[in-house]
Amino acid sequence: MRNKILWSYETKIELLGLNAKRHGWRKPGTILTVKHGSGSIRLWGCFLVSGTGRQVRIEGKMNREKYREILDENLIQSSQDNNPKHTAKTTQ
Repeated sequence: MRNKILWSYETKIELLGLNAKRHGWRKPGTILTVKHGSGSIRLWGCFLVSGTGRQVRIEGKMNREKYREILDENLIQSSQDNNPKHTAKTTQ
């Protein structure tokens, strides 16, 4: 049964943001600062028992339309293997 399951996920990766731990070395008496923010990216991806599927960078805000677009464009391709019935023109 688990061989037929596809897991999907979304994540936000921040560089020196609110969710990140900050580690660094500095001379005593100096102050560590970050100018102009640090930035982040949002990703959607999926994986199966057989391996990883596609990963997509999410541009802008995630809403139901964008989520549906990501699934439409990536979910089926990620779940197919190289079996001829999956790659046939009529199937695609």
